[in-house]
Amino acid sequence: MKYVYILESLDCLHFYVRITDLRARLAKHNAGEVPHTSKFGPWRLKTYVAFSDEKQAVAFENI
Repeated sequence: MKYVYILESLDCLHFYVRITDLRARLAKHNAGEVPHTSKFGPWRLKTYVAFSDEKQAVAFENI
């Protein structure tokens, strides 16, 4: 299962969209372990969509 997720920075000025295996990813963002998002944290999960097909997930992410 692949997930397209949207994070919202608690400053409400930044969003981040990616595909991942969702289970531990939010914790990594909030722990500062993801260089691209570390300067805008903390983050909250705004929404996510699950896809059984990775190609569909990639197409959805790129919309």
